[in-house]
Amino acid sequence: MSTEKKRINVSLSKHAHKALSYLANRDDVPYATKAAYLIDEALELEEDIALDYLANQRDNEKVKYIPHNKVWDKYGV
Repeated sequence: MSTEKKRINVSLSKHAHKALSYLANRDDVPYATKAAYLIDEALELEEDIALDYLANQRDNEKVKYIPHNKVWDKYGV
């Protein structure tokens, strides 16, 4: 039976293994499910950091601001 999910092998430190086991047991979910959830959360945080950096790069005194209604009028909205 094939699955849509991709599998990976990960080597964990004893500390990480113990923490992951604790969290999986606490939340009453399988070990791999908890690991996948935590990886997804970490990727979301990385994306947020990258987007924050990009927004901060664009937010400066030299930026030309366009009024909201002017942008939407251009697209007929």
